[in-house]
Amino acid sequence: MNDFPFLSVLTAAPAVGGLVVALLPNSRPTLAKALSLGWSLVVLVGTITMYTAFKPGGDRFQFHESYRWIPSWDARLTFAVDGIALVMLLLIAVLVPVVMLASWHDTDGYGAKAGEDRHSAAPVGVVPARSASAYFSLLLFLESTMLGVFSAQDIFLFYVFFEIMLVPMYFLIGSYGGQRRQYAAVKFFLYSLVGGLFMLVAVIGLWVLGGHTFDWQKLVEADFTTGTERWLFLGFFIAFAIKAPFFPFHTWLPDAGGAAPAGSAALLVGVLDKVGTFGILRYCLPLFPNASRYFAPLALTLALVGVIYGALLAIGQNDLKRLVAYTSIAHFGFIGIGIFAFTTQSGTGAVLYMVNHGLATGLLFLVVGMLAARRGSAAVSDFGGAGKLVPVLAGVFLLAGLASLALPGTSPFVSEFLVLVGTFTVNKTVAVVATVGVVLAAGYVLWMIQRTTHGTVNPALAEVEGMKRDLSLREGIVVAPLIALILGLGVYPKPVLDVIDPAVRATLSDTGSTDPAPTHPAPTADAVSKESGK
Repeated sequence: MNDFPFLSVLTAAPAVGGLVVALLPNSRPTLAKALSLGWSLVVLVGTITMYTAFKPGGDRFQFHESYRWIPSWDARLTFAVDGIALVMLLLIAVLVPVVMLASWHDTDGYGAKAGEDRHSAAPVGVVPARSASAYFSLLLFLESTMLGVFSAQDIFLFYVFFEIMLVPMYFLIGSYGGQRRQYAAVKFFLYSLVGGLFMLVAVIGLWVLGGHTFDWQKLVEADFTTGTERWLFLGFFIAFAIKAPFFPFHTWLPDAGGAAPAGSAALLVGVLDKVGTFGILRYCLPLFPNASRYFAPLALTLALVGVIYGALLAIGQNDLKRLVAYTSIAHFGFIGIGIFAFTTQSGTGAVLYMVNHGLATGLLFLVVGMLAARRGSAAVSDFGGAGKLVPVLAGVFLLAGLASLALPGTSPFVSEFLVLVGTFTVNKTVAVVATVGVVLAAGYVLWMIQRTTHGTVNPALAEVEGMKRDLSLREGIVVAPLIALILGLGVYPKPVLDVIDPAVRATLSDTGSTDPAPTHPAPTADAVSKESGK
């Protein structure tokens, strides 16, 4: 089954679907939605099939494809995945149909009069101001670019996907977002574009100094001077730090996450931002191993500041979507710590954190979107006692919040635990300070839950018509797979860890890193014999 061109087919399929949906007339919104959802489910089935065919004990990179592209640059359409990329592809394939179903009515209310429910069905014969075909085609185009950026093994191909990925998200935020959507979209685009320019300079330098090739394997084996390696590392790292985002490159995320539609925000924070941490693992560490170790203290410092800073700012937010966005800055700090601790435990935990954060934060954004759609506002102060009006939805909100703070029994706990334990073996100070972020996470999540769903019912809230509707069947189908994965991987993460671990070990081997020796070595046979003879 490894001979089937999974990666090229899965990357191209959503783009073809997006084109078909985009050509549908605006008067057929239901057809556009159904076709988009069906297309994304086909991609999900294909990705699951590829995941089951992957051999964790086999070659590091599998499902390899390479096609002629730009011979004069030695740039090829080369696709391949290791365990790190594979789990991200599966995350994308799971989240996109969930987001589509959650966004089913996001375009229905455009053009409604002030005060009307913007999520109610559009009147018969009235074309929405923003068409469903455009919105859902953008989601499919976005899925195509996300699959491509994680599948590409040619560095120039990766850069192309890295930049094109901005376009559909820009329009999703700018055309379909809430207040200040145009400002947020432009800020997101400019930050990402500046990061892309840093990468472009580094990519050109890599091609010139690395033997006029963009082939990942050849460049891993290339030899650079110390100064050259450090400058090239910085070009890639700055681009990835902006994308992640790490402190102090984070300021675009709260604006973009707060303005984007809930579904688009779930993909933005749950997947797009992971391109930054994935890029560090796939490109910075293997291509520039000496520079990675040299800049590790700086990266750990930025990550640690992000953990505390993001948590503190989350505590002070009144807007639910901005609050969730700030929590993600703290979470990305944990991922950064796990990467630059250079241990197998911390690295595996960081990659698992990338997956679990996508599930937990994706669920949290979607539930926040459901609450905001009912209330007509995402402000914490506009809620209060919502649990008495929509108890099932409030229960899902509580579960999503507890997963976000890494409660034991949920999947984020496993990844956070691995990151902290793996870091503690090599840098106790960083690990201990990072645990402060765990305490702060409990603070901002419990504060959010208490202020929105507990206590006396806000009189204004009780009068809102939307708050009389609890979790619907469609919304239940949206949250069910995410809840199942969060709880399932929290109890039994082995199927994912078995795929991730070999890839992390290979990545650390590229950097020349080894796990620290046990503080208390296992007893020798002679010692055991003497002890048993006493």
